[in-house]
Amino acid sequence: MTLINALTVDVEDYFQVSAFARHVDRGGWDNYPLRVEHNTARVLDLFDSFGVKGTFFVLGWVARRCPALVRRIGERGHEIACHGFGHQLIYDLDAQAFREDVRSAKALLEDTAGCRVRGYRAPSYSITARSLWALDVLIEEGFEFDSSVFPVYHDIYGIPGAPRFPHLIRRPAGVIREFPLTTYPLRLAGREYRLPVAGGGYLRLFPASFLARCIGSINGREGEPAVLYFHPWELDPDQPRIRAGARSRFRHYLNLKRTEGKLRSLLGALEFGTMSEAMAARYGEDALPAAPCGAYP
Repeated sequence: MTLINALTVDVEDYFQVSAFARHVDRGGWDNYPLRVEHNTARVLDLFDSFGVKGTFFVLGWVARRCPALVRRIGERGHEIACHGFGHQLIYDLDAQAFREDVRSAKALLEDTAGCRVRGYRAPSYSITARSLWALDVLIEEGFEFDSSVFPVYHDIYGIPGAPRFPHLIRRPAGVIREFPLTTYPLRLAGREYRLPVAGGGYLRLFPASFLARCIGSINGREGEPAVLYFHPWELDPDQPRIRAGARSRFRHYLNLKRTEGKLRSLLGALEFGTMSEAMAARYGEDALPAAPCGAYP
């Protein structure tokens, strides 16, 4: 069996991130210099240079502003998935508002790219214990897989007891496949901890060689695929600076100059493909294990 790790990109611009939500007026997004198109084009060229395909979770707002970019992603052979429309945290919405958000984004992406959109990832991984109802909405709106669950403790996201690897989640509305964000098990003082190694800020924080060893161990010792994610703005150290609090600035601007080099190192060391390819290579189309009883609160 050949394991493929999922290579994923959350396509949003630098001013749309949750860390800056209190400092950037959503109604004023159109007034910020748009950099996502150029930065995503760099990502596409980077992937081409390594001969790899990925899954691009595209924000509906970006698709509306940059339809040619969405078509280019599909034409280059990558999987197009949905990141919602307005990058709002799910647990700040009610079910109807969330439904309208994902329905409009999914329809726009499918009309623009001319392909079916099967996957979803929540802004800032905001499917948590208090927003599991969102999975029912996703199932009802025709999504087949999700990648929003981060099985860690965090101030914004996380379901700490969730399974670490792809699985089926059974809900009142039906079943959806979940590809959670990757964690590495550590034992300290007799207790097991989960270290986030899936990418994003963790990619910019940890050495690439350390992340490669962790993912390689997950592939080899545990026999499971990992997921790597990042945003196009993480390859853009010259992006305009947003005035925000120290913690938000640290999370967003840390080591931007090193992101591309780290990505090149990981792409050269590990096997990657789309999220659908990674699940099919490991489990087949319909053979994911079900989440154990009690895994989701």
